[in-house]
Formats: sequence, structure tokens, C-alpha cells
Amino acid sequence: MKRRLIPLLGALLALAPLCSLQAQEKKRLKLTLEEAQICAVENNRTLKNASLDVQKSQATRWKALASMLPQVNAQADYSDFLGYKLNLGGMSIPMNPSGTLAVTASITLSGAQVVATQISQIAAKMSDITQRQSEQQIKDQVRTLYYSALVMDETVRLLEENLNNLQSLYAYTEASVKAGISEQTDADQLLVQLASMQTSISSSRRSMEMVYNSLLLQLGLDIDTEIVLTQSLDDLLNTQTAAELLSREFNLDNNYNWQLMQESLKLSKKQVRSAQWSYGPTISAFYQYSAKTYFGKSEGFNTTPPNMVGASVSLPIFSSLSRLKAVKEAKIDYEKQLNSLADTENALKVQHRQLCYNLNTAFETFNTQKQNIDVTQRVFKNISNKYEVGAASSLDLTNAGTNLIAAQSSYVQALMELVNAQIALEELLNE
Repeated sequence: MKRRLIPLLGALLALAPLCSLQAQEKKRLKLTLEEAQICAVENNRTLKNASLDVQKSQATRWKALASMLPQVNAQADYSDFLGYKLNLGGMSIPMNPSGTLAVTASITLSGAQVVATQISQIAAKMSDITQRQSEQQIKDQVRTLYYSALVMDETVRLLEENLNNLQSLYAYTEASVKAGISEQTDADQLLVQLASMQTSISSSRRSMEMVYNSLLLQLGLDIDTEIVLTQSLDDLLNTQTAAELLSREFNLDNNYNWQLMQESLKLSKKQVRSAQWSYGPTISAFYQYSAKTYFGKSEGFNTTPPNMVGASVSLPIFSSLSRLKAVKEAKIDYEKQLNSLADTENALKVQHRQLCYNLNTAFETFNTQKQNIDVTQRVFKNISNKYEVGAASSLDLTNAGTNLIAAQSSYVQALMELVNAQIALEELLNE
């Protein structure tokens, strides 16, 4: 028995690391930008609520339609007069126990119902537009976070590169101090720079972790999931595309806010029609079939007709001006919507100009900072080489390092501003 258990335990121990590795792999998720956006659309709870609003508006629309279709109701009742007899002109009529089954089909039509159906259809369309707008916003937020994570990765990479250079220079300076070539203060200054650089790296890593946590929330993933971004900034950042956005014409009909305002104007106009139809007639018609049955005794006094049809027309005459004021109120709301639509048109056009200006400025700043970081890197390398041969002081090296860090920070900031400006303009154009 022991001989059989030993190979089995060995196999289990061999499989344990593999199972643990597979469990870890399940929490590791590699994503391109497009895959991240798809994941967010599928899992984001805000977007799920927007989808539920669309379903709710569709149900409301069918509810309004159903009010104009035939309605069928059935009613059953039982009555027992406990042996009572009706005395009618000297004739005794027994009131025997009985049961009645009645089925009624009815229909009611009015202009207000038709308008209510049209209003519900507009509301359903607005819910659909809102859902598509929410989906666009979620994708843009994921895109911004994806870029932010890559930018933070780039920031940490640049800082670590600076740290390695400073560590090499510090090691060289320490050796020079021991050899009596350099002063101890030179090494101390570099040591302070090293500590400051390590603090900056730690701070950047914490900021990067916050960005990844925000991305997890947007994707609707478990907080323990590790996200690996498989695309780099070079893969995603296309300055040519950003420049082409500036030449595109702004079509208002593509903008979701404009679409919502137009539907809101239609809705307000239908509200006026609904208020006006309060003066209109309401037409009703019905058919009723009734069957009465007596229990255990002869048929008694039966006044229930088996078939009955009926129709009615209701026309409002006087309401102490309440309907008139309701129509006036709806017309005022419609005029307000017209003013809001005009303001929205002007605001969107001004926003387009501003976003184009922002993108143009961000594009120019990015190109300038890209050149600046190249120059400062070459200056820092030159000063470092001179410092090693004694042709530059530690102060020159410190200033060059400070300038390089500032240039790197400005480059990263310009890169993020370019990304944000491009995303904002693309969201407005919605092409």
C-alpha cells in the first residue's frame, strides 16, 4: 500500500506548482486597446444601466400602443338569496342561487393616445442615443486610461534610466574621492540627487498603480486581476491622424448631444399636440357576452341579456380654462427648447473651434518638447563625459540632470495633453 501511495504523492506534488501557476495565469490578462474597450463595453455597469433604460423605454412604447388595442376581460360571480322569493303583482318568483360568466371586449381611441404613442417612440430613440453616447464615453475613458498607463510606464522608464546614469556617476565620484581627485561634497550632491530620483520613481509607481486600478474599475474586472498592456505608445500614437482631425469639417448631426437636443425638441412639440388633443373626443365601443346558470333548482327571475354591444363618444366642453392654460404652457416649453437648441448649436461650434485650437497647440508643444528632450539628453551626456575627465563641475552635472528631469516631465505632460486633446475632438466629431 505504501509503495502505491509514494508515486501518487509524488505526482500530486509535481502537479501542485503547475496548478498554482495556472491559477496565477487566470488573473493575468493581456489586452490591446481595442480588447480593453470591448471588455469595458461588456462589463461596465453604467453601460448596463443604459441598456436597461433602452429596454424600459421599449416596454413603455408597447404599453402606449396596447392602450389603443382591444382589451378583453372576463368576470365570474355567484349569488344566493337564501330562499328569498320576489313578490311581483301577486306572483311569487323564487330567487334561486345562480352564477354568471361575462366576457367583455372593449376598445377606446383618442388623439391623446396616438400622441402618447409617438412620445414614447421619441423617448425610446433618446434612450438609444444615450446608450450609444455612454458607450462612446466608456471607450474614450478606457482609451485615456490605457494611454495614461503607457505614459506612466514611459515616465518610470525615463526616471530609471536617469537613476542608472546617476548611480554610475556616483560610483565614479566615490572612486575619485577615495583617490583624492574629487571632493566629498561632489559625491554628497550626487547622493542627494540619487535619493530624490528614487523618491520620484516610487511616487510614479504609485501613480501608475492608481491608473491601473481605475482601468480595472472601468473594465469591470476583479481588483486582483493583473492587466498587461500589449500595445506601446509608438503603436497607438499617430501624430498624422491628430493633424488630420484639424482639417475635418464639423457635422452637427454626428454629435450625440445635438441628436438628443433635436429629439428633445420633437418631444416638446408632441407635448403641445398632446395638450391640444385634450379638446378632442374619446370614442369607446364594447361587446359583452353573459351566461347565467342556476344551481339545483328551476330557473328563476333572469334579467341578464346574453349579448350586448355599446358605443360612446365623450367630448369635453368646459374646464374653466385649465386645458387652454395647459396648451399655453406646452407652447412655452417648446419655445424654450427652440432657444436651447440654438444655444447648443452655437456652443458646439465654439467648442469645436476651441478643441481644434487645443489640439493644434498640444501638437506644436509635443513636437517642441520632443526636440527639447533630445537636446537635454545630449547635453546631459556631454556634461557627464566632461565631468568624468574633470572638465565640468558637480554643479554643472547637477544642473544638467535637473534640466533633463524637467524636460522629461514636460515631454510626458505634452504627450498626455496631445492624447487628451485628440480624444476630446474625436468625441465631438463622432466619426
